[in-house]
Amino acid sequence: MKHISIIVPEGPVVLSSVVGAFKLFGQVNNFLSDQGLPPYYNIQLVGLKQETELYDGLFVIRPNTTIEKVTETDLVIVTTIMGDMENSLTINRSFIPWIQSMHQQGAEVASLCMGAFLLAATGLLDGKSATTHWIGKEAFKSMFPRVNFQPEKIITDENGLYTSGGAYSFLNLLVYLIEKYNGRDISIATSKLFEIDLDRYNQSEFMIFETQKGHGDHLIQRAQQFIEENFSRTLTIDELAAYVSLSKRNFIRRFKSATQNTPFEYIQRVKVEAAKKSFERTSQNVNEVMMEVGYVDHKAFRGVFKKFTGCSPTEYRFRYNSHIARAV
Repeated sequence: MKHISIIVPEGPVVLSSVVGAFKLFGQVNNFLSDQGLPPYYNIQLVGLKQETELYDGLFVIRPNTTIEKVTETDLVIVTTIMGDMENSLTINRSFIPWIQSMHQQGAEVASLCMGAFLLAATGLLDGKSATTHWIGKEAFKSMFPRVNFQPEKIITDENGLYTSGGAYSFLNLLVYLIEKYNGRDISIATSKLFEIDLDRYNQSEFMIFETQKGHGDHLIQRAQQFIEENFSRTLTIDELAAYVSLSKRNFIRRFKSATQNTPFEYIQRVKVEAAKKSFERTSQNVNEVMMEVGYVDHKAFRGVFKKFTGCSPTEYRFRYNSHIARAV
């Protein structure tokens, strides 16, 4: 029997990540019971204390046990924390040595969504791949620069350490683990019962590009504003550098340092974000939107769009355009 320890953190926590993990692994036991087989999982909720209040006391979780009583386990599920990450890590710091100890003894560890911050705080992800909710991308990169951060991924799997992308994509990681432990047939049965799309690996299409202006470099902020106001035409690096009275070399260096993007990448991202909004809100076709954001080559537009969203312009328009959705 595989022992699963589902962490119940203190402070702001996403309740669904605790309940979701408990229900999916529990359902595997139900499937096995229906076949006259013994349960595969021993599932415990593990907290820092015997009762944890969530959402200003609206919900209360009473864990089965506390960390000092769990000396071995097979899988630790680090559920989703939220709010101010520095504060959340501080109030949950007692989990860190316990997670490290469990992993050193052979336990696998899986973080759900923003639970990656707590897992990364253990140091176990240093030099390894990880993902989390795209909204926490900049904070995660800043706090954990040694992690090979892959924000486009929905699932990462490296050396017994797993992370998942944003929000309810944690369900995809749970089904992934069920397939690993129990096989494809049971993972399919679980996904069908809970209506979870199988084999999703990319969360890029859900990302909203944030224009990264909190860096304090006023000249680069001016250049960013100029790009956002003129994205529909062809912009050159020479033009942008001249606009803010910097040499081309110095401009590229400062822009990359401030925004974590080259000027060219930033222009592409602004164009793609504008295209996404047009696909979502208007009835324009792909060619019309392509021209609107300053592209004339369909292949180039498709390539850039797919690079940043993980899907083609046509696919994105079909999924997110309200006019098409109502027609279908």
